[in-house]
Amino acid sequence: MLQHARELLAVRSPLDAELIVSEILGAWWGHRVPDGDVEEVIGEALIDYAGSAGTPAALALLTGIAYMGTARQAAKAERAALRLMGNGVARPGWADRVGMVAPEGCYVSRDVFGDQDSVVCTYSYGGAERHALVILVDRNKAGAVQPAVGPFAPAARAGHPPTSGMVRDAWVSSRVDKLLDHCRGEGRDNPLMRFEQLDPRDTKALLQSALDLTDGTDAPPVNENFGSYHAFVRARVGILPPGGRLPQPPVYGPDRRATIAARFLASDEAEELSDRSAASRCVDRIIDYGCTHDFGRPLRVSPVKCEMFLLDWLPRKVLLSPTEQEAVPHVLAAWVRWAGKRTGLPEEGVRATLDALWDATAKFAEAYRDPSAFGLDRELVDRLLPDGDLEALPRRAFALPFLSGTHRRSGRHGFVDLSALNPADPDDRRVILEFEHPGADEEHIEAHERLTERLWDGEPPQLWETAQSLLDVGYERHEILHRLIDILDRSGDDPEALLEALRVLRHEPPPE
Repeated sequence: MLQHARELLAVRSPLDAELIVSEILGAWWGHRVPDGDVEEVIGEALIDYAGSAGTPAALALLTGIAYMGTARQAAKAERAALRLMGNGVARPGWADRVGMVAPEGCYVSRDVFGDQDSVVCTYSYGGAERHALVILVDRNKAGAVQPAVGPFAPAARAGHPPTSGMVRDAWVSSRVDKLLDHCRGEGRDNPLMRFEQLDPRDTKALLQSALDLTDGTDAPPVNENFGSYHAFVRARVGILPPGGRLPQPPVYGPDRRATIAARFLASDEAEELSDRSAASRCVDRIIDYGCTHDFGRPLRVSPVKCEMFLLDWLPRKVLLSPTEQEAVPHVLAAWVRWAGKRTGLPEEGVRATLDALWDATAKFAEAYRDPSAFGLDRELVDRLLPDGDLEALPRRAFALPFLSGTHRRSGRHGFVDLSALNPADPDDRRVILEFEHPGADEEHIEAHERLTERLWDGEPPQLWETAQSLLDVGYERHEILHRLIDILDRSGDDPEALLEALRVLRHEPPPE
């Protein structure tokens, strides 16, 4: 990295220098280390190494990190740079201007579906070296937010999910006027695109929120080069004026969701749906998906959203009956026409969404897999999935594999038919665990109860992820259960300690 920093001695522009430093800082962005924070383990070690090297390239790198690093890195780099300057190390010519940049204007080019925004922010160094930073904010690929280990993603860690989507790509252009003219022309000539100016304060709120979500997501689906721009984007967003707000998504409680479903089912668009019962259940799924996984926007429809709902979310998350599997594409098509009309989606947008929907319908039967098709007893599946959460099937089956047979309870007369028990009921669940652990004392059974409840609910998600990782490297199920119980006991009520202990356990070497 220090050899790479020699390039900083050959450039004259502070913009070029900042981009080089951002590329160096991005070399480890998004990576994890077994013990500690990667920004400390690598980033701060690089600062120490550069400070000890004492070369002009090292001073150039430290100068850039003082502007673009994390708060800890910046403070440490500044101290190291001052020491080198005090020792007479030569500064690069651009050093006085690095970071001396001001925002000029903010714009957005967005599609009418609300799938993604291309946010354009323009900057200059005192009127010179004007450049544009383009940031792609995707509202479909939000995914599950998991706390990141490191100095980023404060919103995700605090449990306040952002409402703006996630940053997936960024790039810089020096041809600012040509870029803006292209965006204006596309907004004028393409009925599916819009271009408008943004308040810089609201732009900062939007981008900060989207960056927090990207930083707080495990393995975010970003462009392969995004890491090179990450520090640059953070620095540029940081100098936008504060005070903006994101529009808060409306709250859709059960009554409001039921009202939307009833209005849809009574509409002309839903009139031709033959199985009204299946249609009602399907539209409930559509509304739930929009409220929970699309930032509280159940009426938003788009080609990408329909494809993700049919080919990704339903196959992973929802146990559909055969009649619902047949009905859901037709219900979704009627929903697109109904919701598109209410949100003012242009006719071209409705047609494009329907075309994508029918293309996805041909793949839906292949993408969707009913567990009973794999030889699993339907009654057993229904017992494990009373909430229809298909994604929960493997972890619940892992937690409670013994759901049939008879069990004579210790100290009690008679036998219990396990197939008649409800694994979702805590009392019945205890009987099942007693069957699996004959002769175990009360404390041991209660420990398994606590773990089973967490696996049943999927809280936290990292618990099941850790179990799968240990299965993959060869640990036996019962040993995994006891390792997880030990971590739960040691972590107590500290969720951060639990996540850290699970992260360490996932790096356990395979058994010999």
